Amino acid sequence: MSYEFLQHYWCFIVALLGALLVFLLFVQGANSVAGSLGQTEAGRRLIYNSTGRKWELTFTTLVTFGGAFFASYPLFYSTSFGGAYWLWMLILFTFVLQAVSYEFQNKLGNFLGPKTFQFCLTLNGLLGPLLLGGAVATFFEGSNFIVEKGNIVDLPSSGEGLGVCQAISSWANASHGLDALLNPWVLIFGFAVVFLARTLGILYVMNNIDDEDIRLRCRSRLIGAAVPFLILFVAYFVHLLLKDGYAYDPATGIVFMEPYKYLHNLLDMWYLLVVLLIGLALVLYGIAIVVFGRSDKCSSCQIQAIWPAGIGTVLTVLALLLCSAWNNTAYYPSTADLQSSLTMQNSCSSEFTLRTMFYVSLLVPFVLAYIAYCWHAMDCKKLTQEELNESEHTY
Repeated sequence: MSYEFLQHYWCFIVALLGALLVFLLFVQGANSVAGSLGQTEAGRRLIYNSTGRKWELTFTTLVTFGGAFFASYPLFYSTSFGGAYWLWMLILFTFVLQAVSYEFQNKLGNFLGPKTFQFCLTLNGLLGPLLLGGAVATFFEGSNFIVEKGNIVDLPSSGEGLGVCQAISSWANASHGLDALLNPWVLIFGFAVVFLARTLGILYVMNNIDDEDIRLRCRSRLIGAAVPFLILFVAYFVHLLLKDGYAYDPATGIVFMEPYKYLHNLLDMWYLLVVLLIGLALVLYGIAIVVFGRSDKCSSCQIQAIWPAGIGTVLTVLALLLCSAWNNTAYYPSTADLQSSLTMQNSCSSEFTLRTMFYVSLLVPFVLAYIAYCWHAMDCKKLTQEELNESEHTY
């Protein structure tokens, strides 16, 4: 295992976690349309209890994604999480607000009333995917930061030449990340993620709740979520293929602008292009079997549409994230100072750290198997109003 292999390996792991996170945003997507899907109080409670069984997975994946980035690419963590902290604080605030809203919306003594916390769940369903999508878009559009590697100094007293980071990264303006939302392409990608989350949320509700009225409403609402997603995603994807990208010379580390960089990445790494096309095909298939299926009653194929769409989402996002970093690409470009842009080469942990974490990562399949088992145990029986009335723990 060479150092270069370990850098690519951990880039793949982080990208996979990011792709899984985007899929798990179906929780936020379903909450954002819960009012129109469950038109009665009982119907809305069904939806909130359905997503309430999964919201911990989304939050845990978000934390794991940040932890993996910190361990494998610490300079990104200190630059983005430390510099663009207003953006990340808003993201974390919306997820904390979600956790509080689930627990307190129907608690005794809730003087604010359940509708207040349901509004907060809707707010999280909109802002969470929008801000996370905006953060991902900065991997292609760039952020306004400066890295001063001269601020890394040695401590001779330690006798080991350990480096200490003293304000190595700084934001070039006072917005600390919120300036990314002024970029129209960042907003286009962010809203594409919002409507993707809604699409996945609607498909999840169809699969998880055994209520024919809610399922039929899901079918009618799906077009209103899927069409804006497809329009926004295609617009951003065309923009991505045609824009200049951030490349670097692996021999010197010098970053430069390359025309059609991301198009070249997909052509050079044809396997990523294949994964991307398969992912898009699966997403479209999951949407199509619901939209063009029978309209009087949902078939079993339509109810299972979340799985091809979900797998397709993971494959598509995985390919896009790897396209932003592999093939000598700066995955976190700086618009303030081009040479401050972060690459796999200049921002990763030491070879010893990456190698040690590699052996730890061999446990990941067992963790995923446990999550799959728990998911199956929770969903082996579809949620019904009768089960909700008999359950001791409800949201």
